[in-house]
Amino acid sequence: MPAESAKRVAVVLFNLGGPDRPQATGPFLRNLFRDPAILRVPPFIRPFLAKRIARARVAPATANYALLGGRSPLLELTRVQASALTAALPELTVRCFIAMRYWHPLTDVTVQAVKAWRPDEVLLLPLYPQYSSTTTGSSLTAWREHAARAGLAVSTRAICCYPSQPGYVASLTRAAKSLYRDKRRALPATVPLRVLFSAHGLPESIVRRGDPYQWQIEQTVAAILSAWGDPDLDWVVCYQSRATPQKWLGPSTDAEVERAAHDKTAVLVVPVAFVSEHSETLVELDVEYRALAERLGVPGYYRVPTPGTDPAFIEGLADLVRNGMARSTGLNSAAGGRICAQEQRGCPCSEAICLVS
Repeated sequence: MPAESAKRVAVVLFNLGGPDRPQATGPFLRNLFRDPAILRVPPFIRPFLAKRIARARVAPATANYALLGGRSPLLELTRVQASALTAALPELTVRCFIAMRYWHPLTDVTVQAVKAWRPDEVLLLPLYPQYSSTTTGSSLTAWREHAARAGLAVSTRAICCYPSQPGYVASLTRAAKSLYRDKRRALPATVPLRVLFSAHGLPESIVRRGDPYQWQIEQTVAAILSAWGDPDLDWVVCYQSRATPQKWLGPSTDAEVERAAHDKTAVLVVPVAFVSEHSETLVELDVEYRALAERLGVPGYYRVPTPGTDPAFIEGLADLVRNGMARSTGLNSAAGGRICAQEQRGCPCSEAICLVS
């Protein structure tokens, strides 16, 4: 048990959020597309364009969430992760809070809850292992703005990214190897098995401006492959969830499913940018791409679960908290400093944007 005199540490978990009922789908989408980090158009156009895009997407999104009982499971699953993380830090007087970016509990409400708890220190921990200005960057901006508005003047540290964190990599690798081994044994010897490392996509224009997300996805995959230890593994990195007409990162996951059908190979999909189950895994991967694979005659379609509350992943998060609290006030990667290649101009650990308080 932590000592009574121990500092009170508020750990704030950043996540995307999702509608909690069918009627919330439209407002959730409007919040998403109003974010300047997501819809990068002039400010005077954004509200009108966001409303238009949200209106066009609300029917298919509502249909997707209907498959999940009419709501996103993300908040409930994040709460379970928060409880597991708290239990993994018995040496600290810690309380985990959740700040969702586009649906409740929103950042402003979480800031007020943290302030009311009166912590001595705050650690901001994104549930996005790979940094992007569209996810962690947006959440950090929202936190800074609302914390300043609320007068939350507390020593604050933040973790920007952990694409190769050992616990995270171990969790993904163990799950992927186990399912791969089982399916390889069940498939005929003449049927190949290819691994699709699937990540949420981004418009190429954002990456060209220096956003390090794609580079960090590749670091995650490299770490998994190193831990896997099979030089003959057939694998590819691909991207899903395209949301706008722009050119997005490729190859797309659905294109890789089509290629697998042409090559007559089964596929094992490993979601490498998601740490909880939600619509992109439970609907897009498990329903839509599975149906595509079956229609095209892919000889086997399998999907690895997200880390969730896997002990290795939770212990990895706990290590991020411990190590983050041991560093100076500001923003750090899992390694403590900049991990991005020099050409990644949007690395949050650049001198200009690294401080959070």
